[in-house]
Amino acid sequence: MSGLEALITGAASGIGRAIARRLAREGARVWVTDLNAEGAGRVGAEIAASGGDATARALDVTSRSDLERVAEEVYAAGGRLDLLLVNAGVSTMNPFLDLTEEEWDQNFGVNVRGAFLTMQTFARRMVGQEPMSGRELRGKIVLTASMAARRAAPLLVHYSASKFAALGLMQAAARELAPHRITVNAVNPGYVRTEMQDREVAWEARLRGATPDEVVRDYLKDTPLGRLETPEDVAGVVAFLCGPDADFMTGEAIEVNGGAWIA
Repeated sequence: MSGLEALITGAASGIGRAIARRLAREGARVWVTDLNAEGAGRVGAEIAASGGDATARALDVTSRSDLERVAEEVYAAGGRLDLLLVNAGVSTMNPFLDLTEEEWDQNFGVNVRGAFLTMQTFARRMVGQEPMSGRELRGKIVLTASMAARRAAPLLVHYSASKFAALGLMQAAARELAPHRITVNAVNPGYVRTEMQDREVAWEARLRGATPDEVVRDYLKDTPLGRLETPEDVAGVVAFLCGPDADFMTGEAIEVNGGAWIA
């Protein structure tokens, strides 16, 4: 990936941070973006300290003007974007009967609308750029979806629905962007050990009347490979999708969850 330009949304922590670090390690110039500007800056500094090339920027994926601002800067700096990692996402937990409209709107606002705006803003520019050196493709888009997009999740009706929608967005975009030589794929992580999961474990424990340890034990039982997933597990598959060996793949959702979705 040496010399490729990559932008990752939601990259201040968790899966996004791991993707940014992995792509930088493989030689890409990475744009680390997040609503949390301070967190994005820390990840950018980590990458630079390890010898990578990173630029950190604040970015609200629900704002078209914010996306346009960052896109203009990316293209002014490098003239192109090769890899777009659509990773920003949110979650909350509530039983279906108690779910509020605000929670529904927040999840769909970031996980679906934000993904759409991000993909469209950058794809509009990608279609006019030259193919990547030595490859037939102009660019690649990879969306972070979820196991909840394949398997309905109790207490996560709104989140699950938003991730089902995100996969539909990915597949439809893949059909339309293929003639422009841009691929669009997704990864479906499972029980990933992140700050986001720590919050979800606490929420689920409270809603179920269980302890956090009991919730984590249930996650482990639900995962055939028998451990919690790491952000690096996801980043490795994303790196494959960004690499030349996956150039003839588009519209695919890769399950990266230790078999939990089939358990």
